[in-house]
Amino acid sequence: MSSGGSQGRPLRAGLIGLGAMGRNHARVLAGLDGVEFVGVVEPAGDPGRASQGVQVLSTVGELLALGIDYAVVACPTGLHEDVGLELAEAGVCALIEKPLAHSVKAAQRLAEAFESHGLVAGVGHIERYNPALQSLRTRLEAGELGEVFQVVTRRQGPFPHRIADVGVVKDLATHDIDLTSWVTGQDYISVSARTVSKSGRPHEDMVAVVGLLSEGSMVNHLVNWLSPLKERSTVVTGDLGCFVADTLTADLTFYANGARSTEWEALRAFRGVSEGDMVRYAIPKREPLVVEHERFRDAVLGEATDIVTLRQGLRTVEVATAVLEAAERGVTVAVPPSGQGDESGKEELYVG
Repeated sequence: MSSGGSQGRPLRAGLIGLGAMGRNHARVLAGLDGVEFVGVVEPAGDPGRASQGVQVLSTVGELLALGIDYAVVACPTGLHEDVGLELAEAGVCALIEKPLAHSVKAAQRLAEAFESHGLVAGVGHIERYNPALQSLRTRLEAGELGEVFQVVTRRQGPFPHRIADVGVVKDLATHDIDLTSWVTGQDYISVSARTVSKSGRPHEDMVAVVGLLSEGSMVNHLVNWLSPLKERSTVVTGDLGCFVADTLTADLTFYANGARSTEWEALRAFRGVSEGDMVRYAIPKREPLVVEHERFRDAVLGEATDIVTLRQGLRTVEVATAVLEAAERGVTVAVPPSGQGDESGKEELYVG
């Protein structure tokens, strides 16, 4: 790895892919303190002029020839492995968009390649930098909810025409898999799922997942790209009430279990717990993608920071693969410890 920033010069950064997410990465890279944005790899060119004025190149090799310290990989998921391995071999750090790779084996190869070269590498699970979820995680760690009983996520919206090589599980649901483990500090133990495909594509476009986490918390994920309603919500229910995080607006609300009984008899008949206070927290709101880039830049400079590691990205791919297997086979699938799984078959807990 080149010694970017060691003598006060900006880190030289490149971008691979100028699709919908790549254009956002280009915008952030162009204005990122301590970074010189030097080039974009996009074989289709830049008819929309989203490259922020930097060179538009045809190959990763051309980008490497410019002399870069790190690259952001925002090309289609199926290309992540080849591009990532080329960067690792060249000694270049990489921030790879989620999901890390199209398969468990590919994700393992990427993690091992960057580790073997001693390079900083991360995965773009941007929800970790959403202000609502960062506040939620801090509050859960402080015990403000007590025992966590259940995590429910809903992620739906219109079909993204930019996605062609993976289905909704590896595209959208990987957000929910990663954020659930991250905010609770728990790993997935088992999953069951159902998928449907209604858009005429070869991949699934709707999934319902039920999972179990390592400390006994139950998980439900409902994800689709068949709805005109765009929704991004995470609800965590526990001993003392529930938190509701809306990651579209970055709002976090707490509904407390209270000691006040309800005098209205018709309501009292179906309330499970007594109603307490509701609080919507005032949270500083910075753009998650900017924060993600700042943290990765700092990691490349050798600072301790909380990037999403390739091993964590690998784990998310392992869980997503288990979800797809559970849906295909109609069984509940155990998710083995990270690095011990096999794409072709997980341990079957029971047949549904």
